[in-house]
Amino acid sequence: MFVDYAEIYIKAGDGGDGAVSFRREKYIPNGGPDGGDGGAGGNVVFVADTGLRTLMDFRYKKKYIAEKGENGSGRNKSGRGGEDLIVKVPVGTIVKDKETGRIIADISRPGQREIIARGGRGGAGNQHFATPTRQVPNFARKGSPGQELTAILELKLIADVGLLGFPNAGKSTLLSMVSSARPKIANYPFTTLSPNLGVVSMGEGESFVMADIPGLVEGAHEGAGLGHKFLRHVERTRLLIHVVDVAETDGRDAVSDVDVINRELEMYNPELAKRPQLIAANKIDALYETEKLEKFKAEMEKRGYRVFAISAATGQGVDELMRYTYELLKTLPEVVIFEPDQDVGSGVKEEPPFTIRRENNVYVVEGPWVTKLLGSVNLNDRESLQYFQRAVRNMGVIEALAEKGIREGDTVRMGEIEFDYIP
Repeated sequence: MFVDYAEIYIKAGDGGDGAVSFRREKYIPNGGPDGGDGGAGGNVVFVADTGLRTLMDFRYKKKYIAEKGENGSGRNKSGRGGEDLIVKVPVGTIVKDKETGRIIADISRPGQREIIARGGRGGAGNQHFATPTRQVPNFARKGSPGQELTAILELKLIADVGLLGFPNAGKSTLLSMVSSARPKIANYPFTTLSPNLGVVSMGEGESFVMADIPGLVEGAHEGAGLGHKFLRHVERTRLLIHVVDVAETDGRDAVSDVDVINRELEMYNPELAKRPQLIAANKIDALYETEKLEKFKAEMEKRGYRVFAISAATGQGVDELMRYTYELLKTLPEVVIFEPDQDVGSGVKEEPPFTIRRENNVYVVEGPWVTKLLGSVNLNDRESLQYFQRAVRNMGVIEALAEKGIREGDTVRMGEIEFDYIP
């Protein structure tokens, strides 16, 4: 199973304490202070390892604690610094602070090193506190604690092209046809449960990476699919190929399928809906009414999409699609990488995504995330309402309301919307 999400506890090493000590030698009975400094605590450092493909290891080990710094000692001896804790992660891992939701690091290059939590400073020994009027300082400074946090790890596939489409539209078949990837293929709704990557070779030194993105709308139109869990994998792709069953073998409507998936993209992240997108009108080998293809093609081209009629099963039209894709990729910029936010522990906190307060026995949920969510939801639309309900639960609003003591039937207000709380 492809694991792309993990939650772990990270603790950098505490700094060692400074020492309280005085020089005591046979012929120097009243020597001055000579307490050494404590050593710095070790950092927690993430390193991108190209040999890793999943976050599976983080399911079994949940705590990562760096070494403490040693305490200082007499004769001005400083304590040894704690060793850094090196944690290997797959290329494409994004690290977030669970408490604030802010991005700490985007680990997108092989060998990239990022300090996720910094070790505490060593405390100063009493030698530093001597003054002309205080010649016998009987105190030293303790080491500062290392930074700690609960971190969320998300692995985003780094692929040039992402394949979108309803289950059984032919994404896996297309990927297996154009690359050495061998995804499991079967005719049932939840065919692909993990992202499959394939390298498409266009000749010596000419290739690109394509990902079959699973679970985009498996049952999402019925409120029962994997939904947005896998949408994060689309965010790094520069180009999307929308695979559509133009033969409508499952009794679906091809135009409607395009609309539903693009609506999911828009709801998840409006920027994704602006990503360049090609339409692969698949299963033309099973098409007995050419008028259906021409009608679909005309509608898509009217919307500004380039349409390629293909059969992933027989290979018809696939070479033309891949060649055009490769040439188009040459003209597209790299996806902008997330800029890490301020260092953890800097004391600068982002505004929380939402807050909850009581007003006349009504629980009011408000904040920047709420405003953004309500601006993208049409509560008169069944699919949009289901998205709203999932988003509220996934963001932790229901859990937060329970912590506030809400009871079943109590009223909740979000913007202009009011509804009864049902756990």
